[in-house]
Amino acid sequence: MRTIYRKVVGAFIFSNDNHLLLGKSREGGVYKGAWLVPGGGIEKGETKLEAVQREVLEEVGIDISNFDVKLLDTVLTGESNKVLRSTNEQVLVKMTFYNFLVHVGQPADELVIKCDDDFVDAKWHLVTDLNKLTLSSPSRVVLTKLGIL
Repeated sequence: MRTIYRKVVGAFIFSNDNHLLLGKSREGGVYKGAWLVPGGGIEKGETKLEAVQREVLEEVGIDISNFDVKLLDTVLTGESNKVLRSTNEQVLVKMTFYNFLVHVGQPADELVIKCDDDFVDAKWHLVTDLNKLTLSSPSRVVLTKLGIL
């Protein structure tokens, strides 16, 4: 199996009523069956901030450019199998994660989620319920470092 390397951004999007937006990867995507934050690969010529804004808009249809967005200082790595959509090839993806904390300043039910691209089954989850979910390992690490888990 071929290995590919990706720099990936992720957005930990919190509503002002204590919810976190999580979803799952498409069939064949990374971290099968686990809840994860919206995000994706940084494209050539993009800054991390530009990438996270684009990815969140593509994945869940939310424009975060006017919200409080901060790059977290913890850089993580992880790996997962994935099936490439363009070729149907199964690969091992070794990822470096750059995560952002996003506070939207509105209740979760006021933000319309429109899943697209690689993200499916997106839902707002109460922060107090997160420990009951099967989370991707990078999401779990970040939420632990934030003192949420």
